[in-house]
Amino acid sequence: MKRWLMLLPLAIFLLVAVFLYRGLYLDPAELPSAMIGKPFPEFSLPAVQGDKTLTRADILGKPALVNVWGTWCISCRVEHPVLNKLAEKGVVIYGINYKDVNADALKWLAEFHNPYQLDIRDDAGTLGLNLG
Repeated sequence: MKRWLMLLPLAIFLLVAVFLYRGLYLDPAELPSAMIGKPFPEFSLPAVQGDKTLTRADILGKPALVNVWGTWCISCRVEHPVLNKLAEKGVVIYGINYKDVNADALKWLAEFHNPYQLDIRDDAGTLGLNLG
């Protein structure tokens, strides 16, 4: 019985090595998404700026980049200048402010500029979750 326990770390190491070896052959360009081939989820949420309620109908009609962001998100701070440059080049970008304090979001947009044509306030996080 003790001999079997001595082989357990080796077995675990070999199992991990197989998973890591398999990972070497994954295609990094392939980014799976839960939403490919599915319609944009229905929603009715307030805008970050103003009192307007936005729905799915407001964002349908033309191709657009939809960005889920938050002031608490470190990677959002890094990607925001890229979004500003894309917006300057004419790319339509819709923002979904995910689980954030609206006053913080307004301050963020004033400080770092607003690349979004529409910015949806998702306080509960339901739209972000429905997007996968």
